[in-house]
Amino acid sequence: MNSNSADVPATGQDDLNRRNEERVSARFEVHFTHAQEAAKALRAYSVNVSAGGLCLRTRRAYDVGSPVLMDMVVEGQAFQLRGVIAWVRDESEAIGVRFTAMSEDDRARLQRVIDSIKR
Repeated sequence: MNSNSADVPATGQDDLNRRNEERVSARFEVHFTHAQEAAKALRAYSVNVSAGGLCLRTRRAYDVGSPVLMDMVVEGQAFQLRGVIAWVRDESEAIGVRFTAMSEDDRARLQRVIDSIKR
């Protein structure tokens, strides 16, 4: 498998444990906030999500380490989140986004939504 990833500096203790968070399969559309990212993304759909990040399918390439701002609605809950591209897998047109600078309220709300998806 041909994948790229970067050692992006951690922004907090939660980032260090991001791989320990359970990933849940979920499909929803993600919109990029800035016109520059929107032009790149066209359409991006989630593959899985956790309170620490998500995997997206996209038709456009992204550079590892690039910051992104995104809007998404999951199970009726709207989120506006900042993230960084953590990895890129060209053969499957997938990218990994690690959430950064997320408030504790948003993290808890996202975790509740993820818990409801698991049921």
